[in-house]
Amino acid sequence: MLEAFHAKYLLRFNEPAVTSRGVMTVKECHYVLVRERGVPGRFGIGEVPLFPGLSAEDCPGHDARLDEACARVNDFRPEAWRAWSSICFGMETALADLRNGGQRLPFPSAFTRGEQAIEINGLVWMGNREQMARRVDEKLAAGFRCLKLKIGGIDFEEERALLREIRARYPAATLQLRLDANGAFSPREAPRKLEQLAAYDIHSIEQPIRQGQWRAMCAVAVASPIPVALDEELIGVTSRDERQALLDTIAPRYIILKPSLAGGFQSCDEWIALAGERAIGWWVTSALESNVGLNAIAQWCAPRVGNLPQGLGTGQLYANNIPSPLLQCGVTLVHDPRGTWHLATLFPPLP
Repeated sequence: MLEAFHAKYLLRFNEPAVTSRGVMTVKECHYVLVRERGVPGRFGIGEVPLFPGLSAEDCPGHDARLDEACARVNDFRPEAWRAWSSICFGMETALADLRNGGQRLPFPSAFTRGEQAIEINGLVWMGNREQMARRVDEKLAAGFRCLKLKIGGIDFEEERALLREIRARYPAATLQLRLDANGAFSPREAPRKLEQLAAYDIHSIEQPIRQGQWRAMCAVAVASPIPVALDEELIGVTSRDERQALLDTIAPRYIILKPSLAGGFQSCDEWIALAGERAIGWWVTSALESNVGLNAIAQWCAPRVGNLPQGLGTGQLYANNIPSPLLQCGVTLVHDPRGTWHLATLFPPLP
Protein backbone atom coordinates (compact mmCIF):
# COMPACT_ATOMS: atom_id res chain seq x y z
CA MET A 1 0.00 0.00 0.00
CA LEU A 2 1.41 3.36 -1.04
CA GLU A 3 1.21 6.69 0.75
CA ALA A 4 2.10 10.14 -0.58
CA PHE A 5 2.97 13.55 0.90
CA HIS A 6 3.79 16.92 -0.61
CA ALA A 7 5.69 19.98 0.55
CA LYS A 8 6.02 23.51 -0.83
CA TYR A 9 9.40 24.92 -1.89
CA LEU A 10 10.25 28.44 -3.06
CA LEU A 11 12.94 28.60 -5.75
CA ARG A 12 14.92 31.87 -5.87
CA PHE A 13 16.30 33.11 -9.19
CA ASN A 14 19.96 34.14 -9.28
CA GLU A 15 18.83 37.24 -11.15
CA PRO A 16 15.35 38.41 -12.17
CA ALA A 17 14.03 36.32 -15.06
CA VAL A 18 12.30 38.40 -17.70
CA THR A 19 9.52 36.55 -19.50
CA SER A 20 6.71 37.61 -21.82
CA ARG A 21 4.47 37.41 -18.74
CA GLY A 22 6.54 39.69 -16.53
CA VAL A 23 9.60 39.52 -14.31
CA MET A 24 10.08 36.59 -11.93
CA THR A 25 12.33 36.65 -8.86
CA VAL A 26 10.94 33.51 -7.18
CA LYS A 27 8.99 30.47 -8.32
CA GLU A 28 6.87 28.25 -6.15
CA CYS A 29 6.77 24.50 -6.59
CA HIS A 30 5.77 21.44 -4.59
CA TYR A 31 7.62 18.18 -4.17
CA VAL A 32 5.62 15.00 -3.80
CA LEU A 33 7.03 11.98 -2.00
CA VAL A 34 5.63 8.47 -2.49
CA ARG A 35 6.60 5.43 -0.42
CA GLU A 36 5.38 2.03 0.68
CA ARG A 37 3.49 2.42 3.93
CA GLY A 38 5.75 1.41 6.78
CA VAL A 39 8.91 1.45 4.64
CA PRO A 40 10.34 4.91 5.40
CA GLY A 41 13.82 4.39 3.98
CA ARG A 42 12.84 4.05 0.32
CA PHE A 43 10.78 6.64 -1.53
CA GLY A 44 10.18 8.24 -4.90
CA ILE A 45 10.10 11.99 -5.37
CA GLY A 46 8.58 14.17 -8.06
CA GLU A 47 8.23 17.89 -8.73
CA VAL A 48 4.91 19.70 -9.20
CA PRO A 49 6.12 22.90 -10.94
CA LEU A 50 3.18 25.25 -11.34
CA PHE A 51 3.99 28.09 -13.77
CA PRO A 52 1.86 31.17 -12.97
CA GLY A 53 0.17 32.63 -16.04
CA LEU A 54 1.07 29.70 -18.28
CA SER A 55 0.00 26.42 -16.68
CA ALA A 56 -3.52 25.47 -17.73
CA GLU A 57 -4.23 24.46 -14.13
CA ASP A 58 -3.02 27.76 -12.63
CA CYS A 59 -6.30 28.37 -10.83
CA PRO A 60 -7.87 28.16 -7.36
CA GLY A 61 -8.11 24.59 -6.23
CA HIS A 62 -4.73 23.38 -7.46
CA ASP A 63 -3.46 22.54 -3.97
CA ALA A 64 -6.71 20.73 -3.17
CA ARG A 65 -6.30 18.60 -6.30
CA LEU A 66 -2.71 17.84 -5.28
CA ASP A 67 -4.01 16.72 -1.88
CA GLU A 68 -6.50 14.51 -3.72
CA ALA A 69 -3.82 12.99 -5.97
CA CYS A 70 -1.73 12.13 -2.92
CA ALA A 71 -4.73 10.64 -1.12
CA ARG A 72 -5.53 8.51 -4.20
CA VAL A 73 -1.97 7.53 -5.03
CA ASN A 74 -2.83 3.82 -5.16
CA ASP A 75 -5.37 4.49 -7.92
CA PHE A 76 -3.35 7.08 -9.85
CA ARG A 77 -3.74 6.88 -13.65
CA PRO A 78 -1.90 9.50 -15.74
CA GLU A 79 -4.59 9.65 -18.44
CA ALA A 80 -7.11 10.79 -15.83
CA TRP A 81 -4.93 13.71 -14.69
CA ARG A 82 -3.83 15.31 -17.97
CA ALA A 83 -5.85 18.44 -17.25
CA TRP A 84 -3.74 18.86 -14.09
CA SER A 85 -0.45 18.64 -15.94
CA SER A 86 1.96 19.66 -13.17
CA ILE A 87 0.37 17.17 -10.74
CA CYS A 88 0.47 14.40 -13.33
CA PHE A 89 4.12 15.19 -14.06
CA GLY A 90 5.07 15.07 -10.39
CA MET A 91 3.11 11.91 -9.59
CA GLU A 92 4.40 10.06 -12.67
CA THR A 93 7.96 10.95 -11.67
CA ALA A 94 7.58 9.92 -8.01
CA LEU A 95 5.89 6.63 -8.86
CA ALA A 96 8.45 5.75 -11.54
CA ASP A 97 11.26 6.64 -9.14
CA LEU A 98 9.82 4.36 -6.45
CA ARG A 99 9.30 1.49 -8.93
CA ASN A 100 12.99 1.71 -9.81
CA GLY A 101 14.22 1.53 -6.24
CA GLY A 102 13.86 5.11 -5.01
CA GLN A 103 17.30 6.12 -6.33
CA ARG A 104 16.17 9.18 -8.40
CA LEU A 105 16.20 6.97 -11.50
CA PRO A 106 12.62 7.19 -12.78
CA PHE A 107 13.71 6.26 -16.32
CA PRO A 108 17.04 4.37 -16.19
CA SER A 109 18.98 4.05 -19.43
CA ALA A 110 22.41 4.51 -20.96
CA PHE A 111 22.04 8.19 -20.01
CA THR A 112 21.76 7.47 -16.28
CA ARG A 113 24.70 5.03 -16.53
CA GLY A 114 26.84 7.88 -17.84
CA GLU A 115 27.10 6.33 -21.31
CA GLN A 116 25.03 8.89 -23.23
CA ALA A 117 25.01 12.69 -23.42
CA ILE A 118 22.18 14.92 -24.62
CA GLU A 119 23.12 17.86 -26.82
CA ILE A 120 21.36 21.02 -25.66
CA ASN A 121 20.78 24.50 -27.01
CA GLY A 122 22.04 27.62 -25.29
CA LEU A 123 19.14 29.69 -23.95
CA VAL A 124 19.37 33.48 -24.13
CA TRP A 125 16.81 35.13 -21.86
CA MET A 126 14.98 38.34 -22.61
CA GLY A 127 16.68 41.53 -21.49
CA ASN A 128 17.86 44.80 -22.96
CA ARG A 129 20.07 44.63 -26.02
CA GLU A 130 23.31 44.86 -24.04
CA GLN A 131 22.25 42.10 -21.65
CA MET A 132 21.19 39.82 -24.46
CA ALA A 133 24.39 40.49 -26.41
CA ARG A 134 26.46 39.61 -23.34
CA ARG A 135 24.50 36.40 -22.81
CA VAL A 136 24.94 35.47 -26.48
CA ASP A 137 28.71 35.97 -26.17
CA GLU A 138 28.79 33.78 -23.07
CA LYS A 139 26.94 30.96 -24.82
CA LEU A 140 29.08 31.18 -27.93
CA ALA A 141 32.26 31.20 -25.85
CA ALA A 142 31.01 27.99 -24.22
CA GLY A 143 30.85 26.36 -27.65
CA PHE A 144 27.13 26.14 -28.32
CA ARG A 145 26.21 25.44 -31.95
CA CYS A 146 22.51 26.12 -31.35
CA LEU A 147 21.12 29.19 -29.58
CA LYS A 148 17.54 29.89 -28.63
CA LEU A 149 16.69 33.56 -28.16
CA LYS A 150 13.52 34.72 -26.49
CA ILE A 151 12.23 37.74 -28.38
CA GLY A 152 9.34 40.14 -27.97
CA GLY A 153 10.60 41.71 -24.76
CA ILE A 154 12.41 44.72 -26.26
CA ASP A 155 12.05 46.88 -29.35
CA PHE A 156 11.78 44.73 -32.47
CA GLU A 157 14.43 46.74 -34.35
CA GLU A 158 16.89 46.23 -31.51
CA GLU A 159 16.23 42.49 -31.66
CA ARG A 160 16.87 42.54 -35.40
CA ALA A 161 20.11 44.43 -34.83
CA LEU A 162 21.23 41.80 -32.33
CA LEU A 163 20.46 39.00 -34.81
CA ARG A 164 22.30 40.90 -37.51
CA GLU A 165 25.38 41.15 -35.27
CA ILE A 166 25.26 37.44 -34.49
CA ARG A 167 24.97 36.44 -38.14
CA ALA A 168 27.82 38.77 -39.12
CA ARG A 169 30.07 36.67 -36.89
CA TYR A 170 28.49 33.23 -37.15
CA PRO A 171 26.85 32.02 -40.38
CA ALA A 172 24.07 29.45 -40.37
CA ALA A 173 26.54 26.70 -41.26
CA THR A 174 28.22 27.08 -37.86
CA LEU A 175 25.38 28.31 -35.63
CA GLN A 176 21.70 27.36 -35.56
CA LEU A 177 19.38 30.11 -34.32
CA ARG A 178 15.99 29.37 -32.81
CA LEU A 179 13.60 32.11 -31.77
CA ASP A 180 10.83 31.97 -29.19
CA ALA A 181 8.28 34.74 -29.55
CA ASN A 182 5.94 33.49 -26.78
CA GLY A 183 2.99 34.82 -28.79
CA ALA A 184 4.41 38.35 -28.98
CA PHE A 185 3.16 39.13 -32.52
CA SER A 186 -0.38 39.85 -33.59
CA PRO A 187 -1.78 37.82 -36.51
CA ARG A 188 -1.76 40.99 -38.61
CA GLU A 189 1.88 41.94 -38.02
CA ALA A 190 3.33 38.41 -37.85
CA PRO A 191 3.84 37.87 -41.64
CA ARG A 192 5.82 41.10 -42.02
CA LYS A 193 7.98 40.45 -38.96
CA LEU A 194 8.65 36.85 -39.91
CA GLU A 195 9.71 37.97 -43.37
CA GLN A 196 12.17 40.40 -41.79
CA LEU A 197 13.51 37.82 -39.35
CA ALA A 198 14.03 35.27 -42.12
CA ALA A 199 16.95 37.35 -43.38
CA TYR A 200 18.99 35.96 -40.49
CA ASP A 201 18.71 32.26 -41.43
CA ILE A 202 16.46 31.30 -38.54
CA HIS A 203 15.96 27.56 -37.92
CA SER A 204 12.49 27.94 -36.36
CA ILE A 205 10.26 30.27 -34.38
CA GLU A 206 8.14 29.12 -31.47
CA GLN A 207 4.63 30.42 -31.03
CA PRO A 208 4.75 33.61 -33.17
CA ILE A 209 1.16 34.49 -32.16
CA ARG A 210 -0.83 33.75 -29.02
CA GLN A 211 -2.21 30.26 -28.61
CA GLY A 212 -5.86 29.41 -29.19
CA GLN A 213 -6.09 31.01 -32.66
CA TRP A 214 -5.82 27.85 -34.75
CA ARG A 215 -6.97 29.28 -38.08
CA ALA A 216 -4.80 32.37 -37.69
CA MET A 217 -1.83 30.25 -36.67
CA CYS A 218 -2.38 28.03 -39.72
CA ALA A 219 -2.30 31.09 -41.97
CA VAL A 220 0.89 32.30 -40.30
CA ALA A 221 2.54 28.87 -40.56
CA VAL A 222 1.65 28.46 -44.23
CA ALA A 223 2.99 31.88 -45.21
CA SER A 224 6.01 31.99 -42.89
CA PRO A 225 9.48 31.72 -44.48
CA ILE A 226 10.62 30.47 -41.03
CA PRO A 227 9.40 27.03 -39.87
CA VAL A 228 6.82 27.49 -37.11
CA ALA A 229 6.96 25.48 -33.90
CA LEU A 230 4.07 25.14 -31.46
CA ASP A 231 4.76 25.50 -27.76
CA GLU A 232 2.05 27.09 -25.60
CA GLU A 233 -0.46 25.87 -28.19
CA LEU A 234 -0.16 22.37 -26.74
CA ILE A 235 -0.99 23.39 -23.17
CA GLY A 236 -4.43 22.34 -22.02
CA VAL A 237 -5.14 20.26 -25.13
CA THR A 238 -5.76 16.94 -23.44
CA SER A 239 -7.85 14.63 -25.63
CA ARG A 240 -6.38 12.63 -28.52
CA ASP A 241 -9.11 13.86 -30.88
CA GLU A 242 -8.43 17.51 -30.06
CA ARG A 243 -4.70 16.99 -30.48
CA GLN A 244 -5.19 15.44 -33.89
CA ALA A 245 -7.45 18.34 -34.88
CA LEU A 246 -4.88 20.89 -33.71
CA LEU A 247 -2.00 19.31 -35.65
CA ASP A 248 -4.13 18.79 -38.76
CA THR A 249 -5.47 22.35 -38.68
CA ILE A 250 -2.20 24.20 -38.09
CA ALA A 251 0.26 21.71 -39.66
CA PRO A 252 3.33 23.09 -37.86
CA ARG A 253 6.85 22.04 -38.78
CA TYR A 254 7.73 21.30 -35.14
CA ILE A 255 6.16 20.90 -31.72
CA ILE A 256 7.93 21.71 -28.45
CA LEU A 257 7.24 19.29 -25.62
CA LYS A 258 7.27 20.49 -22.02
CA PRO A 259 6.15 17.46 -19.98
CA SER A 260 5.19 19.49 -16.91
CA LEU A 261 2.90 21.70 -19.03
CA ALA A 262 1.73 19.27 -21.71
CA GLY A 263 0.06 16.62 -19.55
CA GLY A 264 3.01 14.62 -18.23
CA PHE A 265 5.19 11.91 -19.75
CA GLN A 266 2.57 9.50 -21.01
CA SER A 267 0.81 12.45 -22.58
CA CYS A 268 3.98 13.61 -24.34
CA ASP A 269 4.51 10.11 -25.73
CA GLU A 270 1.11 10.49 -27.38
CA TRP A 271 2.09 13.90 -28.81
CA ILE A 272 5.26 12.30 -30.25
CA ALA A 273 3.27 9.50 -31.87
CA LEU A 274 0.76 11.91 -33.40
CA ALA A 275 3.54 14.18 -34.65
CA GLY A 276 5.37 11.22 -36.18
CA GLU A 277 2.26 10.21 -38.14
CA ARG A 278 2.30 13.70 -39.71
CA ALA A 279 6.08 14.06 -40.25
CA ILE A 280 6.20 16.84 -37.67
CA GLY A 281 9.50 17.22 -35.84
CA TRP A 282 9.84 17.79 -32.11
CA TRP A 283 12.22 18.46 -29.29
CA VAL A 284 11.90 18.65 -25.51
CA THR A 285 12.21 21.77 -23.41
CA SER A 286 12.16 22.30 -19.66
CA ALA A 287 9.90 24.94 -18.11
CA LEU A 288 11.80 26.44 -15.17
CA GLU A 289 11.75 23.20 -13.19
CA SER A 290 14.26 22.61 -10.43
CA ASN A 291 16.78 19.78 -10.78
CA VAL A 292 14.21 17.25 -9.54
CA GLY A 293 11.97 17.94 -12.54
CA LEU A 294 14.88 18.42 -14.93
CA ASN A 295 16.32 15.07 -13.90
CA ALA A 296 13.06 13.31 -14.77
CA ILE A 297 12.67 15.14 -18.09
CA ALA A 298 16.25 14.40 -19.15
CA GLN A 299 15.93 10.72 -18.25
CA TRP A 300 12.63 10.38 -20.12
CA CYS A 301 13.98 12.30 -23.11
CA ALA A 302 17.32 10.48 -23.51
CA PRO A 303 16.10 7.24 -25.15
CA ARG A 304 13.80 9.21 -27.49
CA VAL A 305 16.14 12.01 -28.53
CA GLY A 306 16.78 12.53 -32.24
CA ASN A 307 19.40 14.64 -33.95
CA LEU A 308 18.08 18.02 -32.75
CA PRO A 309 19.54 19.82 -29.71
CA GLN A 310 17.14 19.71 -26.78
CA GLY A 311 16.05 22.64 -24.62
CA LEU A 312 17.39 21.31 -21.33
CA GLY A 313 19.87 22.57 -18.76
CA THR A 314 21.08 22.02 -15.21
CA GLY A 315 18.93 24.43 -13.23
CA GLN A 316 21.59 27.12 -12.97
CA LEU A 317 18.89 29.79 -12.84
CA TYR A 318 18.29 29.20 -9.14
CA ALA A 319 20.33 30.12 -6.09
CA ASN A 320 18.79 27.36 -3.98
CA ASN A 321 18.33 24.53 -6.44
CA ILE A 322 18.56 20.93 -5.26
CA PRO A 323 22.10 19.59 -5.88
CA SER A 324 21.90 16.67 -8.29
CA PRO A 325 24.00 14.41 -10.56
CA LEU A 326 23.00 16.44 -13.65
CA LEU A 327 26.00 18.19 -15.16
CA GLN A 328 26.55 20.38 -18.17
CA CYS A 329 29.59 19.09 -20.00
CA GLY A 330 30.41 21.48 -22.83
CA VAL A 331 27.22 21.74 -24.88
CA THR A 332 25.77 18.49 -23.56
CA LEU A 333 23.80 17.43 -20.52
CA VAL A 334 25.13 14.35 -18.72
CA HIS A 335 24.16 12.32 -15.68
CA ASP A 336 26.97 11.40 -13.30
CA PRO A 337 26.08 7.97 -11.85
CA ARG A 338 28.40 8.72 -8.92
CA GLY A 339 26.62 11.98 -8.15
CA THR A 340 24.53 12.51 -5.05
CA TRP A 341 21.25 14.18 -4.17
CA HIS A 342 20.66 16.45 -1.17
CA LEU A 343 16.95 16.22 -0.34
CA ALA A 344 16.95 16.52 3.44
CA THR A 345 15.64 20.09 3.44
CA LEU A 346 12.56 19.31 1.33
CA PHE A 347 10.58 17.26 3.84
CA PRO A 348 10.38 17.27 7.61
CA PRO A 349 11.13 13.94 9.28
CA LEU A 350 8.30 11.55 8.43
CA PRO A 351 6.97 8.83 10.73
